[in-house]
Amino acid sequence: MSGQLSIAVWISGGGTTLRNILEKINAGLLQLDVKLVIASKASAAGLEYAREAGIAEMVIRKPDFPHPEDYSQAMFEPCREAGVDFVVMGGFLKHVLIPKDFENRVLNIHPSLIPSFCGHGMFGHHVHDAVIAYGAKVSGCTVHFVDNDFDHGPIILQRTVSVYPEDQASDLAARVFQAECEAYPTVLQWLEAGRITVKDRKVVLS
Repeated sequence: MSGQLSIAVWISGGGTTLRNILEKINAGLLQLDVKLVIASKASAAGLEYAREAGIAEMVIRKPDFPHPEDYSQAMFEPCREAGVDFVVMGGFLKHVLIPKDFENRVLNIHPSLIPSFCGHGMFGHHVHDAVIAYGAKVSGCTVHFVDNDFDHGPIILQRTVSVYPEDQASDLAARVFQAECEAYPTVLQWLEAGRITVKDRKVVLS
């Protein structure tokens, strides 16, 4: 046993967050063991990163489970069997109930400053379109623990970026993504070091 923190990564699409984590591991900037990648559809391009890295992969489709509790069981049981310490959502777009044994053990990154521009249906370009249409001067990303509501769990870290008058959604998305590539690994480093505790839904760093 290496004693490394172990994670499962959940994806729905291109797997850019997974790629970023694997790059940081390969560069020696993260000491993590990625034990499992679960995709919400077989066409998720990010599965290729798991294959290239020799990581166990699964596809679990929400439509195959008519009851939310059954879907939750299907998603978390492989994580229990793999013995992972944390679940890292990387562009995972499905709503899943968090069981008690994974409370404050599931992380997500959202491309806005929660509680603004978040919630059901707010993902990808929809977020950036809304930020620009509103006339916000800053946006950014939020790393948070996941609870049973969309984009609602305890906030761990936020990073801000400027919004410029000439921005298109793709411009803002690129800027936010650069912030994400720094923010998520930073939080994972904090987890490795055992620095994070949650008190009354507030995250405290030691």
